[in-house]
Amino acid sequence: MAPSKPNWANDSVTDFVINKGNGVKGLSETGIKTLPEQYIQPLEERTMSKVMVGESIPIIDASNWEDPKVGAAICDAAEKWGFFQIINHGIPQEVLDNVKNATYRFFDSPAEEKNKYSKENSVSNNVRYTTSFIPTVEKALEWKDYLSLFYVSEDEASKLWPSSCKDEVLAYMHNGSIVVKRLLSVLLKGLNVTEIDSEKEQLVTGSKRVNLNFYPVCPNPELTVGVGRHSDVSAFTVLLQDDIGGLYVRVEGKDSWVHVPPVKGSLVINIGDALQIFSNGRYRSIEHRVVANGNSNRISVPLFINPRPEDIIAPLPEVLASTGEKPIYKPILYSDYVRHFYRKSHDGKLTIDFAKA
Repeated sequence: MAPSKPNWANDSVTDFVINKGNGVKGLSETGIKTLPEQYIQPLEERTMSKVMVGESIPIIDASNWEDPKVGAAICDAAEKWGFFQIINHGIPQEVLDNVKNATYRFFDSPAEEKNKYSKENSVSNNVRYTTSFIPTVEKALEWKDYLSLFYVSEDEASKLWPSSCKDEVLAYMHNGSIVVKRLLSVLLKGLNVTEIDSEKEQLVTGSKRVNLNFYPVCPNPELTVGVGRHSDVSAFTVLLQDDIGGLYVRVEGKDSWVHVPPVKGSLVINIGDALQIFSNGRYRSIEHRVVANGNSNRISVPLFINPRPEDIIAPLPEVLASTGEKPIYKPILYSDYVRHFYRKSHDGKLTIDFAKA
């Protein structure tokens, strides 16, 4: 449902987008022809110095998780790229299609309905509808709306998550848990962690958050970004893309970027800061960004796999023992690390410096 056209003499862009819950989707649907000043990014943030044509992140066939070649390919990609795609991962295509449809269904609901989940109105900090990244601290806003759902329990999700999408999101998350366990096993074995007990599993993957991201058509996509340069604070992220494209990954050690092409049925996996810390820098979280699109709406559904807020993250003892390395990172409370990330606008990889020894 398109919002009623605002009277810009009485309604500021910020009030229309944020306070009234229309988001940039609602702004886009008013038919604006010029990007509002609030969304114009500095030149260095909206341009990529070099885009490498014909290169992309590895695509790994995960149909046989027990095959040592699969594990070796995943660990190699985690070290060299920090990003890879997996196909034949075991999540039914119907589950993926359903959660994408549910994402559109939520964002197509009236602004009044979506705004029930804004920071000011939501009954829980675990359910949050917002726009951009952190509008209160950003000098320039990003062209994106999103719904963030932190999983605590089935009971809370059933009671508090939006009815338009909760069943589909839960199905995606629960089906994804099998992939998460397999990835955890492969990645930790690559770090010489041979015994993965429940304590170790909880330390690395003890909490989960799903975001539903909506990137509307933008009148001047060359002037803004869908998401600015950043690395995730997760242990790792399982991302479902649609078929539009627009995700770019920085090539480690080079001032250049590669596009992550949509592959039907695939999942994009990227290493987060927490796993970089656990691995003492062996696995790399990598800067990535999303460009704005002038022709099509785009959605994505990331499943963030994180330590629990109360966990202390630091290089794993098994990693240090096997390599004889000194720890690059100090022990830090995970909730403190995440809080630091959310105190500022996207700034590439600078958050990791907060944890350096």
